[in-house]
Formats: sequence, C-alpha cells, structure tokens
Amino acid sequence: MAAGFKTVEPLEYYRRFLKENCRPDGRELGEFRTTTVNIGSITTADGSALVKLGNTTVICGIKAEFAEPPAQSTNKGYIVPNVDLPPLCSSRFRPGPPGEEAQAASQFIADVIENSEIIMKEDLCIANGKLSWVLYCDFICLDYDGNILDACTFALLAALKNVQLPTVTINEETGLAEVDLKQTNPLNIRKHPVATSFAVFDDTILIVDPTAEEEDLATGTVTIVMDEEGRLCSVHKPGGSGLTAAKLQDCITRAVTRHKEVKKLINKVIKSIKPK
Repeated sequence: MAAGFKTVEPLEYYRRFLKENCRPDGRELGEFRTTTVNIGSITTADGSALVKLGNTTVICGIKAEFAEPPAQSTNKGYIVPNVDLPPLCSSRFRPGPPGEEAQAASQFIADVIENSEIIMKEDLCIANGKLSWVLYCDFICLDYDGNILDACTFALLAALKNVQLPTVTINEETGLAEVDLKQTNPLNIRKHPVATSFAVFDDTILIVDPTAEEEDLATGTVTIVMDEEGRLCSVHKPGGSGLTAAKLQDCITRAVTRHKEVKKLINKVIKSIKPK
C-alpha cells in the first residue's frame, strides 16, 4: 500500500515523513548519509580519491603535466576540473557531450578552487615565464543518487592531498626541464573547503544531503562551502525557492559542523595509509 502511495503521490508521501522530522530512509532532517573515502585508489594517476556518500559514488583522478604559464600571469600554473556524469551512473544521463548538470558541476568545482584558494596557482609555477604545472582534475560519477557537488568537493580535496609531484629543475645550458622522479613533494594545500548541500521542501523545510529523489521533489537546493577557519568560500543557489536570512544562517551553522566531520575522516584515512 505504501509503495503504491509513494508512486502515485511521491510529494505527499515525503511530507508525511517530514511532519515527523524524519525521512523515508530513516535519517533525521540534518543527518548525512554514511560517508567513506579511499585515497590513492588509481595507481596510474598522480593523485586520486574515491568518495561514497550513501549510494552516490565519485572518483577523482589528478594528472600533472607541463605547460607554458599564461601570458598575463607568467608566475602561475593551471588547475582544470572536469566532471563527467556518464549513463553508467544513472538512467537520467545520456551518452554524448556533457549535459547541463555536468557542466554546472564542473563550473562549481572551478569556482570552489578559485574562491577557497585551496591551492595558490603561484605554487604550480616551476620557472617564471617558462614552465608551470597544469593539474587536470577529472571526476567520474560511478553511481548517482543526489548531492553530486558535496561528493566532488570532498573527492577533490582528498585527491589533491594525495598528489606527489617530482622535483623539476631547468638546465641553464640547454634550457630544458630535468625531472627527478625519485624526489617528490606533496602539494601545498592552503585551505580545506568542504561543501554541504541542502534541499528546500515547501519553501520552508531544510534537509541536508538530499538523495536524487529528494532533489527532484524539492522546491530548491543550496550548497554552502566552508573552510577550516569558518570562512564562507561559496554559496551555490541554482534558482528555486528563496531562503530567509535565518534559514541561510542555519545552513552555514550545519556546514561548519560538517567541515569538522569531513576533516576528521580525511585525516584518519591519510594517517592509516602513511608508512609506519
């Protein structure tokens, strides 16, 4: 009977749960799904991480290559994110060029990198005006069940912390780059941005970490990105119902708590994989 009611009136079905301050999957309104992270899972990449947020699964691989610095900023490198949502992860996506949601997610990650200053692009410069690193950050969603932005931001942070770049020097005589693969250095991660997404129901009720079904039924979504200093790095609000100042403050408060949870998890995993 319940399954039939959910099929015919999915929104009313959800509202009955929301009235009791819970959700059909048993979570409270402010509760995240079980989150796991695996760092260094792709051996052919310079850095990688696999993040699971409930059923939502995203893998991030980072490849570092040489490039000429931009003409207007000769002392900077590049960070190029790309999010791929293939048909493999959900029947809602089709083969072909990136869809609107994948493009929006790629732009969101690019904005987070820029606004949070997770890495200063100056740190990627090898020789001023001659050579710099370009980091290609490729995200592939393996299983889509909502809240792709939180999973991608988490995967980016974990993968960047896993990157080891070889030492590079410019030979004065030949002007060519000489790479020492035996001596590697980690990236200088200056900030640790963490995203927290919310779905808005009936313009008033906020639920954290929405599933794909909840996103479809919601009247709006909002994503808050915070760093470890409690600094607001980004607010992503793609239309939908508006938020009052009080509701937005509630979101920011929950995002600060979430940051501590994610930082603790990431540090625990990194500690476990470091050689004794």
